[in-house]
Amino acid sequence: MSTHSAENEPRGSDRPANRLAGETSPYLLQHARNPVDWFPWGPEALARARAEDRPIFLSIGYSACHWCHVMERESFENPDVARIMNAHFVNVKVDREERPDLDQVYMAAVQAMTGQGGWPMSVFLTPDLEPFFGGTYFPPTDARGMAGFPRVLLSVHRAWTERRDEIRQSAAGMAEHLRKAADLGAGRESSGPLSTELLDRAATALIRSLDARNGGFGAAPKFPHPMDLRLLLRQHARTGDAQALHAATFTLGKMARGGIYDHLGGGFSRYSTDERWLVPHFEKMLYDNALLTSAYVEAFQITGEPSFAATARETLDYVLGRMTDPDGPFYSTEDADSEGKEGKYYVWSLGEVLDVLGTDKGRNFALTYDVSAQGNWERSNILNPPRPIAESARDLGRDPAELAAELAESRAALLAVRERRVPPGKDTKVLVAWNGMAIAALAQAGRALAEPRFLEAAEKAAGFLLVRLRTPEGRLLHTYKDGVARVDGFLDDYACLIDGLTRLYEATGAPHWIEAAVGLADVMIAEFRCPDRGGFFYTGESHEVLLTRQKDLFDAATPSGNGMAATALLRLAALTGREDFDRVGREAVEAAAVVLESAPAAGGQTLLALDLMLAPSRELAIVAGDDPGEFATVLNAAFARFRPHAVVAPSPAESHGELSRFLPVLQDRPALDGRVTLYDCEARTCQAPISGVAAVVAALAPAR
Repeated sequence: MSTHSAENEPRGSDRPANRLAGETSPYLLQHARNPVDWFPWGPEALARARAEDRPIFLSIGYSACHWCHVMERESFENPDVARIMNAHFVNVKVDREERPDLDQVYMAAVQAMTGQGGWPMSVFLTPDLEPFFGGTYFPPTDARGMAGFPRVLLSVHRAWTERRDEIRQSAAGMAEHLRKAADLGAGRESSGPLSTELLDRAATALIRSLDARNGGFGAAPKFPHPMDLRLLLRQHARTGDAQALHAATFTLGKMARGGIYDHLGGGFSRYSTDERWLVPHFEKMLYDNALLTSAYVEAFQITGEPSFAATARETLDYVLGRMTDPDGPFYSTEDADSEGKEGKYYVWSLGEVLDVLGTDKGRNFALTYDVSAQGNWERSNILNPPRPIAESARDLGRDPAELAAELAESRAALLAVRERRVPPGKDTKVLVAWNGMAIAALAQAGRALAEPRFLEAAEKAAGFLLVRLRTPEGRLLHTYKDGVARVDGFLDDYACLIDGLTRLYEATGAPHWIEAAVGLADVMIAEFRCPDRGGFFYTGESHEVLLTRQKDLFDAATPSGNGMAATALLRLAALTGREDFDRVGREAVEAAAVVLESAPAAGGQTLLALDLMLAPSRELAIVAGDDPGEFATVLNAAFARFRPHAVVAPSPAESHGELSRFLPVLQDRPALDGRVTLYDCEARTCQAPISGVAAVVAALAPAR
């Protein structure tokens, strides 16, 4: 792995390049000078395996994966190990972020074989692509009860040589098992009509699993669970459940004060290795920061708590400052490692803090952010304020506002010093699904926090995706890097971008965003919908045929594709009045009924869609008058309050005719007397229109 950036030359640059040198994925390029004769996934590798009747060693990982880099250093850079691999296998390296479809299929196989999964994923396939042996990380030598990788390779080779027919039969059985499992998960009958009881049960289960001391759900390692947090916020909005609100806001507060949050540069790491959010796995992912931003914005909309707004703002500032391409789209990840050591970029010694800030300010900062001589992690310190700043101010005998201002200056000074360190590697490929999540978060925050720059960033990114990653036929491509867009788009690419574009229209009123969302929704339904059982497959009709065609019903770190598609279609249906969008969105929720009933913790995004589906519909049509400033003020007011079951249909004066032609909610609804006008309808009942900025803002005012 490069010690500077995933973009730099990989280690071993004096060695000849292998076939991965022609790829654009930073993860694959990191392996381009391994002595392993790597192939990218594609016709050449698959044809070689069939022609030579050799098994495929398939290695799947991603650029921010710490143990992927460890296995590279220990095994793939070892000439002796590479000789075994090259002699007996066709070796294929895959970036799971570029090919999540392959990752889904073969991760299911590894989990079936071993009872667990993770990355790096290591799986052996027949030339017919059927898996017969697999695991995750293998050490270079036998250790801690694990077989060393060379021994694994030689054992697999010997078995293939001596018992080939038996292995082929076993692999065919595994492939059939995967097909049956995919079919079983493709949508089964529920025990009855979907109701709010499912939402209540899921909220109750989450509240019961809340760590009352540290926030979060369950024991270490702890993940942020943004979909579940947003579900709890909706449970409170729907029922007034104070426990649901407490579980969500308490967890959000604890995470924002923990080491999982970057207190100097903003943004969240992937997860916490301990129960109190102190020690993160330091990699930063675009999707985590997008999804968590939406959760913090919604918590701010409910509570008015300024710290939630500050966390959302700082997180998006991190995305815009460090994860944004000059042309507008957003990069994927930042590594955990810097200079070959996990977390080195982020941690501090007490001496370093005092050297930068001086004795007095350094002492105040150290007391507030848990910095000590002995350290709180491996003799260094992960910055985290274990308690609110007001409590530190009391202990220091300081005015809270004055101390807060001093700490802000101290953080800026430390950040300036940190930026002179060797930064973690960065994966600068652009993924449509993750960009869609970021666009949605920026659109929400742009209005709720009254930050036009967030809206501008969302519009620039959305424009880039629609120009560079949409084919002339209107289909999406999945990934972009170095001027090249490639791989057919997956379900979550469509679903997340449709949702992002819809929310961007709601925040701006620009017609082209809602038009693009409608066009992509039509393509998504045609390409991915399951006509027999409802819901959506993860791969489209035009996609490469794999062992199985799966439905993405379960949330992982990102929302399930099926749940996201349901959410996007139901929201789009409420705006456009398209009955087919509503029907197909409801079918997608019903297709996941078995997940919602048996494992609600795995269906958070679909439960969000169910919450929207069951709630009384509400449409807020905001028609601009002669003053654009009044229109912007009213839009900000519409997003100042948490309205999870409402859609906003803004109509700028110059676009009213165009929008009215395909948005029924705007038809025959002019601006009264040339003033900005609100048309508010709920459960198919409309209130009298309200005009004038003062009256409309008052009608939309939060009732906290």
